[in-house]
Amino acid sequence: MLHGDEPLLVQEAADAIRAAARLQGFTERSSHTVSGANFDWSEVLAAGGSLSLFADKQIVEIRIPSGKPGKEGGSALELLAGQARGNDSTLTLVMLPRLDKAAKTSAWFAALEREGVSVQLDPVERAALPQWIAQRLALQGQRVAAGDEGLRTLQFFADRVEGNLLAAHQEIQKLALLFGTATPGNADAGVLSFEQVEGAVLNVARYDVFKLSEAVLAGQHLRVQRMLDGLQAEGEAEVLVHYTLSEDIRALKRVKDAMAAGTPLPMALREQRVWGVKERLYERVLPRLSVAALNRLLGAAHQVDGIVKGLKQPDWPSNPWQALHRLAMMVCRQVAAQPVPQRSVRESA
Repeated sequence: MLHGDEPLLVQEAADAIRAAARLQGFTERSSHTVSGANFDWSEVLAAGGSLSLFADKQIVEIRIPSGKPGKEGGSALELLAGQARGNDSTLTLVMLPRLDKAAKTSAWFAALEREGVSVQLDPVERAALPQWIAQRLALQGQRVAAGDEGLRTLQFFADRVEGNLLAAHQEIQKLALLFGTATPGNADAGVLSFEQVEGAVLNVARYDVFKLSEAVLAGQHLRVQRMLDGLQAEGEAEVLVHYTLSEDIRALKRVKDAMAAGTPLPMALREQRVWGVKERLYERVLPRLSVAALNRLLGAAHQVDGIVKGLKQPDWPSNPWQALHRLAMMVCRQVAAQPVPQRSVRESA
C-alpha cells in the first residue's frame, strides 16, 4: 500500500515495486481505478483471488484517487487483505493519496497494514530540498561545485522548483543532457557551476497557502515574498491568502490568552487543533510575541480584511496583494530571531 500526495515519489515507488516483482516472476499485470460511488468491486475481488491464466504470477493494481473507498470498497479491501494471506501468486498494489486520521484508523487500512506493507510517501520539505537535489544529481553523475558556491547553487535550484517535485526531477534530467556527466579519469566532468544552473533551470516553483503559513511563522521573509509573488501569479484568491495569515494570528492570540489563564502550552495547542509542523513553530514563536504585539497584528489583519474586500484603509496600500505583503512582513518581523530588513518590506501603495 502506497499513500502520499507527491506524484513523483508515488510513481517511483510503484516502479521499483513492479521491477522487483518482475524479477520474481510477476509478469502479468492488471490495473483498476476506483471512480465514483457506483464502482464495481467484484472485478477487483475476482482478480485478486484468482490465479493468472497466462503466467504463474500477477500484479493487481488498485488506484483510489479520492482516498475514500466507501463502505463497499472498505469491505472489499478487507476481503482482498484476507485473500492475500498465503497467496504467493498475486501481488496486490494499492495506491492512495495522503490519508487523514479517519482513513488511517479505518478497518480496511488496518487490514491492509496487517497483511501487507504500508509505505507513507511524504513530500520533500523545503529545508530538505537542496540535499534531495544534490542526491539526484549524484545519481546521474553530476554535482555542484564545492564550498559556498555549491551551497548557493543548490539553494537557487531549490527556490526555482519548490513545491513542484516532478518538474524538479525533469530539470535535473535536463542538466545531464545539457552539460554531461562524470566520466572515468576526469574528476572535473559533471561539475555544475552556478551560472550553468542559473541559465538552465526554469522557474517551475508552485506554492500553496499552507506552506506560506509555515514560512511566515518561521520568519523566512525572502521566501515569503517569493511565495506571495508566486501565489499572485498563479491566480490564488486574495481572500484565501488573507484567511490563512489571519487565522494563524488569531490562533496565536487564543493560545497566548489560554496560557495567561493557566493552561499549559501543550494543552492550549491541542485545544486550538495545532499539531505537526505548526505545533513546533508555535512553540518557538509564542515566547517572542507579547499580548500587545498580537493585538497589533489582529488590528492589521482586520484592516487587510477590508482591503481584500474592496475597502480603503488609512495608511495602507489599496492594492490587496501589497497589503498582504505588508501583513505577512509584520508577522515575520515579530517572529524572526533577527529583524526583517526594512528594505525588503513592500509597503508602498
